[in-house]
Amino acid sequence: MPEKKPECEERIIMEIIVDANGPEECSMGWFYYLADTMRFPFKAKCIKPLHVSLLKEGEEVEVIDMAPGDDCENDMLVMVKWQDRTFGVPLEQLEGIDVDEDTQQAIEDWHYWVEQGYEF
Repeated sequence: MPEKKPECEERIIMEIIVDANGPEECSMGWFYYLADTMRFPFKAKCIKPLHVSLLKEGEEVEVIDMAPGDDCENDMLVMVKWQDRTFGVPLEQLEGIDVDEDTQQAIEDWHYWVEQGYEF
């Protein structure tokens, strides 16, 4: 398991999932944190293929927004434009390209959550 990052742990506990009672509130805490913190649209690159996504490692997309809240109950999904289509992909498979500091931090926070094996 990756090493714990105290600063990230504190941000997650004190800002993202603070006062969350149960999995639904935890997922909504993440949803609103990401939606409010990331600056859309932004370019991103696929850093790992997933069975639930069409993207291959290295492919670039434009991230245009969060997926609808109902679609983010089990995973944080973002809407992307790719090859003349728009669809949702897991944020965990994307890395921002030339994004602002807040967007970078939000993406890194979600990656950290996933890498630690945390669940809603």
